[in-house]
Amino acid sequence: MGSNRSVRRSRYAVAGLAAAALVVTGCSGGGSPQATDAAPEEANEPVTLTVATSQNEQTPNYYCGVEVLKEELEGADMGFTVDLFPASQLGPDADRFPLVQAGDIDIDLQGASALSSTFEPIGVVDAAYAFDDVDHAFKWIDEGSEELFSSFHEATGVRIVDGWFFGNRTFTTKDLEVRSPADLGGAPIRFPNSPQFLANAEALGVTSPVSVAVEEVYSALQQGIAVGQENPIVATRSSSYDEVLNTIVLNDHNIGIHWLIVSDKTYDKMNDEQAALLEQTLHDIRPDNRACVEESTEEILDEYRGDSAYTVIEKEDIDMDAFISQAEEFFGGYYSGDTLTAYEAIRDMAG
Repeated sequence: MGSNRSVRRSRYAVAGLAAAALVVTGCSGGGSPQATDAAPEEANEPVTLTVATSQNEQTPNYYCGVEVLKEELEGADMGFTVDLFPASQLGPDADRFPLVQAGDIDIDLQGASALSSTFEPIGVVDAAYAFDDVDHAFKWIDEGSEELFSSFHEATGVRIVDGWFFGNRTFTTKDLEVRSPADLGGAPIRFPNSPQFLANAEALGVTSPVSVAVEEVYSALQQGIAVGQENPIVATRSSSYDEVLNTIVLNDHNIGIHWLIVSDKTYDKMNDEQAALLEQTLHDIRPDNRACVEESTEEILDEYRGDSAYTVIEKEDIDMDAFISQAEEFFGGYYSGDTLTAYEAIRDMAG
């Protein structure tokens, strides 16, 4: 992980200088400064932003994401102070969302399944195999998400500004080698306790999901209450689940995106220039954050591959067609109305 932190800091040292240059020259139109009779703009009012996430400090979305956001905004000399609260310090996802709506938390990183408890249609973006890959997910964010995100905003007063990749969700088990949906029947696999994730369990062939709270997952795995769980590799490592589990199944059933949510109450704290900088910075972090996640994932997988205590089931050894077709058939009957329309629109954008 340390190498990725160093790479991240060197990347953003350059980016920070560029951002500072943009702030200084942004109004000059690229030419020489012109004399003007207009009064100078008033200084930006100080704004303190509270940023919350369930991710701990050992995950790329922290050290290649929210830490970078803090550095960039505070370094832009536009009045920002950014306070970070990782590892669910301000409560679990569901408890934090009302605080976002109230403007007490200004920026939160949330999964769509958690958000679906407030606005059910948003859960479709967490459906198993809804996105083919990260490129598909980012293309949909940039070109296909406006209608769903606008409906979410109208219903909640909260905007989904962008999304950061946090890893492909995969199965990790104790001695259970999974190569097709049939291998999951009857196996107690832990899934988060949300309707969308439990629907994913059914879509993937898991007939005995275990929905213990995240704080109880490690002990449930130790005690054999669950023989596996599903998470991105970086989260499996940062939560130390690989101390108990030894079989990694690279079926990539979910393109994990943390949605960056900001309420209207927070926008009211900022002037237009500050709001524009926040949105642009969140977007600009996205590609390097993705690279950081992918690099960290490969480093961890290489460790597993080189350690005889672990078994890695590679994608080419998995019946991916069986998983994908089973999930598509399931969700075609599970969703209805606007939610089905949203799901089909995502699938239609697949490459």
